[in-house]
Amino acid sequence: MSASIKSGVLTLLHTCCGAGILAMPFAFKPFGLIFGILIITFCGLCAFLGLLLQARVTRYIPQGSNASFFVLANEINPNLSVLFDVAIAIKCFGVGVSYLIVVGDLMPQIFQVFTENSWLLNRDVHITLIMLFIISPLCFMKKLNSLRYASMVAISSVVYLCVLVIVHFIIPSNEITELKGNISYGFPKNEPSPLTTLPIFIFAYTCHHNMFSVINEQTKSGFYSTKFVAIYSIVLAYILYIVIGCSGYLTFGDNITGNIIMLYPNSWSSTIGRIAIVFLVMLAFPLQCHPARASLHHVIHFIEKKFTNEATSVEPNTVTDIVKPNTNNSNIALHTHASATEDDTLLAEELIEENSPNQPEIIPLKGKRFAIITACILIGSYLLAISVHSLAFMLSIVGATGSTSISFILPGIFGYKLIGSEYNDNDEEVMPPKTKMFKILGLCLSIWGLIVMIASLVATLLVGPSH
Repeated sequence: MSASIKSGVLTLLHTCCGAGILAMPFAFKPFGLIFGILIITFCGLCAFLGLLLQARVTRYIPQGSNASFFVLANEINPNLSVLFDVAIAIKCFGVGVSYLIVVGDLMPQIFQVFTENSWLLNRDVHITLIMLFIISPLCFMKKLNSLRYASMVAISSVVYLCVLVIVHFIIPSNEITELKGNISYGFPKNEPSPLTTLPIFIFAYTCHHNMFSVINEQTKSGFYSTKFVAIYSIVLAYILYIVIGCSGYLTFGDNITGNIIMLYPNSWSSTIGRIAIVFLVMLAFPLQCHPARASLHHVIHFIEKKFTNEATSVEPNTVTDIVKPNTNNSNIALHTHASATEDDTLLAEELIEENSPNQPEIIPLKGKRFAIITACILIGSYLLAISVHSLAFMLSIVGATGSTSISFILPGIFGYKLIGSEYNDNDEEVMPPKTKMFKILGLCLSIWGLIVMIASLVATLLVGPSH
């Protein structure tokens, strides 16, 4: 495995293994053990297909451009690009909120070991302090290169949690044994619809918003090489989720809650695990803020550009309108248009994970707009985190909306619209079977994602995951 593939796998695995891993045992609750294993396998295969489609469609990126949702959307229909950015912003914003909820859940339990001061045991106090002094300064950084080296520490936190869950399953303490409920191997009775926790499985595999960035950083960006990044990432995530999900559900049964580590009694092993998870989500929050900020910037730029185009269609105040059509001036107009196109490309291709070999040095998003968008994301995340106490509910909402969009719907649309587009209708019989297969799979994945989005969102809002 080359160094670039290892780096890509580490990035995607870090993106996957966040707050969703804490709710994985809870997601088994309305499915039971057997159907829980089957659905987590199926969701993993769908997520894997989404990553493969992303790797496949990069060949249709215009020459000289970096791969991104924005650029690909413009290849299909420029007017749709804003919808894709909205989906990415919603997903990343919701994930950031879930990280703050985890902080609010675990920090009071950590401090219970050291103090009984009510102020230090207040979840809102910890969310406020960590947001002000740790998360906010990191989110205002324009480059997040240094956080890439913390990925190994973050993955180590996940491995520690995995070991903790397994040990408590094999050697349960008396307190844990008393908490154990009924275990269902098939669909349990008197539980909410499985659609309420299905989005948690989908959410757990969502790393697709970083896939294009990983592809841009590969020394060999062809499909043959980049597909291994998808394979290794999904397989490793699947193993972690199966181990933690099954062990956690078998430990607590139907008494499992949306954050498994909260159920373990206070001990040094549990406290270290909670500290590790808090450290993980604190470092991961800026990695969600960054793409959310870039996507919101794209949306604002799209709206501004639309109004500007409407204004210029009334009065000829553009460079190309006012320059006389002689040879020299035509060259000037063409040069000006090329410069504008380059600026738009720089704006569109701001990567989620920086330090790519092709990463432009100039960052278009800066100054007041950078500060205002970042502040709005932080304030909105903070207000929602102190208002919502259920991690499972937040993950279900985010999984049903943003995760299905990024993991299934968007990669599926890209695959269906772009793969095989070099063949016209008259040459359709010449299209290779493998190309046609990916095209059809893209359509199926996007339709499946749309069905899951509607059904799961309705079930979550009307019924809601039990706590």
